[in-house]
Amino acid sequence: MARMIRKQFYIGSQQEALLKRLVQETGMTEAELVRQAIDRQMRFFSPTRRDMRAWQEEAAFIARLIEQGPVSGRRIWQREELHER
Repeated sequence: MARMIRKQFYIGSQQEALLKRLVQETGMTEAELVRQAIDRQMRFFSPTRRDMRAWQEEAAFIARLIEQGPVSGRRIWQREELHER
């Protein structure tokens, strides 16, 4: 078993009642039920690893566009036409 670390926290009265009921129904300890709840919840919040290379490539692309300066010529569309699509 992994090394256990003591934590102390507050829960609401409804949570307390539910926890007591689950202890009676499952025969598990309160601590084990809380650990399992944390494990289940962490599946939803596990951070995804970002590919920083993609962000760096995007930043380099934008920097190249800025270095090129303004595009010559004029646009051939009007702003209002964008809303008509």
